[in-house]
Amino acid sequence: MIRALRRLIQDPPPAWGFELSEGAVAAARLGRPVRFGLRPLRPGVLQPSPVRDNVLEPDELAAQIQALTASRPGGKRQEAVLILPDASVRVLVLDFDGFPADPAEQLSLVRFRIKKGLPFELDSAALSYAVQPAPGKRADVVVAVTPLEVVARYEAVLSLNGLNPGWVTTSTLAALELVRHDGLAVLVKLSGRFLTVSVLQGGRLKLLRSIELGELCSEEVLAPLYPTMAYAEDQLGAQVERILLAGFGEGAEDFQLVFERELGAPVELLHSRYGSVEAYNAGLLGWLESLGERQAG
Repeated sequence: MIRALRRLIQDPPPAWGFELSEGAVAAARLGRPVRFGLRPLRPGVLQPSPVRDNVLEPDELAAQIQALTASRPGGKRQEAVLILPDASVRVLVLDFDGFPADPAEQLSLVRFRIKKGLPFELDSAALSYAVQPAPGKRADVVVAVTPLEVVARYEAVLSLNGLNPGWVTTSTLAALELVRHDGLAVLVKLSGRFLTVSVLQGGRLKLLRSIELGELCSEEVLAPLYPTMAYAEDQLGAQVERILLAGFGEGAEDFQLVFERELGAPVELLHSRYGSVEAYNAGLLGWLESLGERQAG
């Protein structure tokens, strides 16, 4: 999905990228070099969810974004990429034995497959999908869907600061650009209370789950990883070759040792040439990676 963005915004890319999370707002201003900014958020300003309003204190969130863009020239609105918390959007991977070529038929089929399993009304939701070609006529389709009101509230905060959120994605979907392993890999990404687990095979997303943790400990994090490893072996017919960690901060090495012992696969930290991949910026760094050195170097 992020590679599709690259084709759409080659000339020129948005001037700004923002990643919003429960604990912080991270920003990147394109240039040579890229300029980064970070503003922490106090508890209660933003609470990610796909079923209720996320932006509980819009004035405070807008003020933090204004502080990050203080050097932006006034007047003309600038384009921006908006990266939402994973827990704000429901992401599904649908497998089809055959997928129509007509966009209208595609959308109808996608809507039919997901309608009954959503915790909100599909008719009042924003929906986007990307087709991942598979061998033969099969197709894996990545679908991102959330209520329109959830997206609108996030977009409104950028608009108040003279920014046009022309492209919206989620943190993990953007961070997938940092995964360079072509085999079967699992990305385990932590952001505050939320853990997002993704399975990729041959560069294609096969599964994505976002879970709210009761507490940050190895037992809580391992709980969804055991069935994930079983899914890979049973449904994909292969062993996980690599586990990648993002957002674990100072405890990353401890989790790395535990995961290698318990899950039986090599574990390494997710890396970016633009800096350390943290809980608040994984998607932002993935977006920059997607632009390539010519535009974001």
